[in-house]
Amino acid sequence: MFAVQPAAFAQTDIFEKNPPPVPANQIDTLVFNRLKALGLQPANPCSDAVFVRRVFLDVTGTLPTAREAMDFIQSREPDKRARLIDRLLARDEFADYWAMRWSELLRIKAEYPINLWPEAAQAYHHWIRAAIADNMPYDRFARELLTASGSDFQYPPANFFRAMQNRDPQGIAKAVALAFMGARAEKWPTNRLAGMAAFFSQVGFKPTSEWKEEIVFWDPDSTNARQSAVFPDGRTVPLPPDRDPREAFASWLVNGDNPQFTGCIVNRIWAWLLGRGIIQEPDDIRADNPPANPELLAYLQGELVASHFNLKHICRLILNSQTYQLSCAARSDGPEAAANFAAYPLRQLDAEVLADALCKVTGTSEKYSSAIPEPYTFIPASQRSVALPDGSISSPFLELFGRPARDTGLDSEHNNRPTAGQKLHLLNSSHIRNKLAQSPKILALARSPEGPRGIITGLYLSILSRFPTEDEFQIAGARFEPGTDPRDATTDLAWALINSAEFIYRH
Repeated sequence: MFAVQPAAFAQTDIFEKNPPPVPANQIDTLVFNRLKALGLQPANPCSDAVFVRRVFLDVTGTLPTAREAMDFIQSREPDKRARLIDRLLARDEFADYWAMRWSELLRIKAEYPINLWPEAAQAYHHWIRAAIADNMPYDRFARELLTASGSDFQYPPANFFRAMQNRDPQGIAKAVALAFMGARAEKWPTNRLAGMAAFFSQVGFKPTSEWKEEIVFWDPDSTNARQSAVFPDGRTVPLPPDRDPREAFASWLVNGDNPQFTGCIVNRIWAWLLGRGIIQEPDDIRADNPPANPELLAYLQGELVASHFNLKHICRLILNSQTYQLSCAARSDGPEAAANFAAYPLRQLDAEVLADALCKVTGTSEKYSSAIPEPYTFIPASQRSVALPDGSISSPFLELFGRPARDTGLDSEHNNRPTAGQKLHLLNSSHIRNKLAQSPKILALARSPEGPRGIITGLYLSILSRFPTEDEFQIAGARFEPGTDPRDATTDLAWALINSAEFIYRH
């Protein structure tokens, strides 16, 4: 079932390979020049086994299957990494996973304190996912959200103005600055925030006869209406009475010459793929928080504009770089090395990704529920956690492992720090024990005609996306001594592997 070249079992270093990295594109030239100037050494390139697992998780939020991992590791194609990147960016799972990222940022949640309600939340998520799947140009994506009017049920982008705790002009301005400029506008001088808020002073909301439906509209007669507004760059503009002020703001924002717009999104994508931004935090961009590598940020901004705001192009550039493909085994330590991407950063899997990984390796499903009972939401057993359309739909596992609340849109809602409760859950909960005991995949492996060696190989490929070393064969094989029930031994080994840091962490 999992035939392999004998040389694969002799691999001594499963996480990295020699020789040291060589720049593959302009990203690497800029990163490695910066490291050299600082007297820092980049890590060695990661191994094929590490890469296939990493890129599946970072692009699609899912693990490769055992077959996908094995085929990639054994492939001799010189450009197999680039080919895999292209395939993953075209998969449906890419749209699912990155829609989850945007759903966190844009606060897609039916229940308190956002209160979108299920029908609007699902329509909004569906629109965002479709925009990602179609690779909608990012300037158009932002413009459609910022100028949206209509029913939150029938025109999903209108939910951008609904999914906020504070919907007065200043509250809207803060949400816009956070989402599209990576700025925390509550820290701005009062007059600067007020000047931007004027662009949103004519946003109106009204109910309909449909239960929980609401209309977002341009209301030129609003008591909040202003005659002029101030762009965040300090330029004052008049607000003519015959034009929605949001259109003027959107035109200023999405201009390719606006570094606040282009810098925010390329920095955010970099952070989503590499664990931290060129400007860190990615939602705290300000003059006194400069980028660690200004030339790198400027290069990515230029590529975004030259590609006509093609976000997949930016993803592809980053994923194909040696910088992204470095090992997590750092050769230079310290905050400066981390800030300049001298190695791939270790970080625990997101709650949704970990839940899906457990379901995938065991062939089981997760049960979800919502605090909003109406209308009733059916969640099929095949539903992936990363594809849940509504932040109100959750499970005890997701809550325990730090799923973002989607209340503020801040990156700080993410909590990937391991806790004692999480460790105990993986080690000793009935939830995990039942997944393993009832796993159709693990029980099928236990009946492998290839015996213990085939079982061990299958488990390592399924759970860790790599082949075991000879030392690991010896240790794991001892559990399969004659007279032992292979189902018990297989389940025990699977339990040990899912409790390893190698499974729980991105690396």
